[in-house]
Amino acid sequence: MEKQYTISGMTCEGCVSKVKKATEEIPGVKSVHIQLDYPQAVIEMDSEIPLDKLQTKLQSAGNYTIQQIVIPSKEVGSDSTAEISIATYKPLIMIVLFVLSVSFLVQYPFEEFSIMLWLRHFMAGFFIVFAFFKLLNLEGFANSYRMYDIVAAKWKGWGYIYPFVELALGLLYLINIAPMYTNLATVVILGVSSIGVIKSNLDKKKIKCACLGDVFNLPMSTVTIVEDLTMVAMAGAMLILN
Repeated sequence: MEKQYTISGMTCEGCVSKVKKATEEIPGVKSVHIQLDYPQAVIEMDSEIPLDKLQTKLQSAGNYTIQQIVIPSKEVGSDSTAEISIATYKPLIMIVLFVLSVSFLVQYPFEEFSIMLWLRHFMAGFFIVFAFFKLLNLEGFANSYRMYDIVAAKWKGWGYIYPFVELALGLLYLINIAPMYTNLATVVILGVSSIGVIKSNLDKKKIKCACLGDVFNLPMSTVTIVEDLTMVAMAGAMLILN
C-alpha cells in the first residue's frame, strides 16, 4: 500500500532528514520518500497507518503537520462516466451555475441586455466566490496549489497570496476600475496558472484540484483546464472589445 502526503513545516534538507528518520521508525512502514517538492511524502506501508499516528510521530521530531492527499476514484466497472463526472464535480458545477444565473439576472428586466456587463459581473462573482472558498483554509489551499502550479512550486508564498489576488480581481471587476489592466492581469495570471494544470493532466498526475480551496475534494482533470482557459478567453474578449 502506497500513499501520498503533504507535510507543513519543512523548510530545509535538515527537516527532510528528520521527518524521513521519524517516519521510518513507525512500525509497518516499508519505505519512505520525503522531499521539499510536491508530493512531499510518499510512504509505502504493509497496511494502512492512521493519520493521527503519523502526526504524533512527526510532532516528536518537530513542528510538522501531515495531511494525506486524497483523490476521488471512479468506481470499477461503472459504465456511466458522465454520471461519475457530474457527481464528482457537483459542487463546482453548482457554484458556476449560481454565478452565471446571478450575473444574468442582475440585468433584469433585460430591456437593454449588455453582454459586456454580463461578462464583467460573471468575472466578479467567479473570482469573489472562488477566493472565498480558498480563504476558508488558506494553508490547505497553498499546500494543494503547490502540487501543480509552476509559480507556487518554486515560491510557496504565491499560494498564500493567490486567493487575495483573486479577491482583488473580483472587486475590480465589480466596481469596474481600470478594466484594461484588470483583464490583462486576469489573462496573465490565469494563463500562467493554466500551464501547471495542463502539464499535470498531460503527466496524468493524480492530484487534488485547488480551484475551490481545501473545502472540496476535486480531482485534477480536463474540467480544470476548461475552467481556467474559459476565464482567460472571457478576459481576453473583454480586453479586445473594450
